[in-house]
Amino acid sequence: MLRSATNKYPYGDRDLSHKIAVLDGYTLNPGDISWEKFEQIGKLTLHERTPLGQIISRSRGHDAILTNKVPLTAETFDELPELKYVGALSTGYDVVDVQAAADRNIIVTNVPTYGTNSVAQHATALMLELIRHVALHSQSVKEGKWTTNKDWCYALAPIEELTDKTLAIVGIGRIGRTFARIGAAMGMRLIAHDEYWPAAEQMEGLEVESVELDEVFRCGDAISLHCPLTPATDRLVNAQRLAMMKPTAILINTSRGPLIDNQDLADALRNGVIAGAGVDVLDVEPPPADHPLIGAPNCFVTPHISWYARGARQRLMDIAADSYKAFLDGNPINVVN
Repeated sequence: MLRSATNKYPYGDRDLSHKIAVLDGYTLNPGDISWEKFEQIGKLTLHERTPLGQIISRSRGHDAILTNKVPLTAETFDELPELKYVGALSTGYDVVDVQAAADRNIIVTNVPTYGTNSVAQHATALMLELIRHVALHSQSVKEGKWTTNKDWCYALAPIEELTDKTLAIVGIGRIGRTFARIGAAMGMRLIAHDEYWPAAEQMEGLEVESVELDEVFRCGDAISLHCPLTPATDRLVNAQRLAMMKPTAILINTSRGPLIDNQDLADALRNGVIAGAGVDVLDVEPPPADHPLIGAPNCFVTPHISWYARGARQRLMDIAADSYKAFLDGNPINVVN
């Protein structure tokens, strides 16, 4: 879908000389939020999706490009001499060659911190599902198993309380701390590992014990990953660390798919090494039909939607528009290059 924009202008009179192209707007906005803030800045051209072969043609003639997952390479920039600005509609910006952009005086920005609550709450949903088995029991009722049951209640899997269990977090940044507070509210003991431990004022009274990485895996009843993907964290969770975990423990990943060796995790689930896993991210997205975690026992996989709460997406949109306006005003913010 392609459309051009009109609307009111709280930023002042709209300058149609500012030409903005959105290359893949559907994921951020399938129609339930508004592009109005960008429409108020300049002339917006919106593409829901852009095939690789049309990136240059759709970008040519624009001052600014907004992208979520459409890659922008040095070769692409060479074909776009008028381009001045790239806005990544996400926190991650690995699809943009930021050094090549800098070499061509193109500013690149991202959108940090918009989805903290959304991601932490999704991690909580995965944790609770793995502990309480809500979907399993709801489905059994729909299949008539309660109607025909001899007793007034039944359980198809062990149901536990989180109170007094150990929540172990890898990465105690904003999302990790928010998730820790949810765990604390449910009476969980908190431990975490982070190479860069937050300052006391960032913890705001949150009581989290700092431990070595291997202790996270040995002690955690629920282990949740909230760290960035770096060479040091690539396949952080592998067969060796999975073997350290309690057989009753669960693993949650709402951060980056390659933090886990997915084949090792699938094998661990099939062999009963750990009790279950809930992941919102995979090493390949979208995954192939034969991905090892699709169909693995006691494994819940959601399609990279932890960030997807409507409020979080509107916040992302607003921050992205504010970043572009700040760039136009000569005071760029959220610059990554």
